[in-house]
Amino acid sequence: MIKHLGYLFFILVLPLQIIAQEQTPNTQFWNALQSHCGKAYQGVLELPEDDEDFGGKPLVMHVRSCGENQIKIPFFVGEDKSRTWILSRKDNKISLQHDHRLEDGTEDEINFYGGITTNMGKAGIQVFSADTRTQSMIPAAASNVWWITIDDTTFTYNLRRLDTNRVFKVVMDLTRPIALPSEPWGWKQ
Repeated sequence: MIKHLGYLFFILVLPLQIIAQEQTPNTQFWNALQSHCGKAYQGVLELPEDDEDFGGKPLVMHVRSCGENQIKIPFFVGEDKSRTWILSRKDNKISLQHDHRLEDGTEDEINFYGGITTNMGKAGIQVFSADTRTQSMIPAAASNVWWITIDDTTFTYNLRRLDTNRVFKVVMDLTRPIALPSEPWGWKQ
């Protein structure tokens, strides 16, 4: 009888432990990003091919700051160190904000715009629809949808402004970490 109870316990409890150990897709995504904390990578602009602000310039991302609920990724375009992507977790959702700084470190006039996920997404992709702050700050961006993908070899940052031709895609090579860049504008040691 005790032997049968032991088998019954094993059959009933083990699956519950396995289920409890499974991670949600957005947690898997978060952990994948965090695994790159402290590393920097170079990338290329895929879309639009002829963008005068980004095309032909070195593009570097640095997963510089990783907390339990916030990851900051400075994104450099040539010598322009004004951009930081900020991802935050709250209530099973992830938000994406864009911190833009002037060279003296002060906030740009258009700052902290972005979006939030509406569901768990997938382990390799999270989609961020423009939030109400963005819609108020930049009315034309009300239909913005950003998405970030990550796998073993590639990180992509993407933007699509629905009902327009606005599209943007940066692809970073995660297989080749590069030397860490200097700090972005507005950061203090």
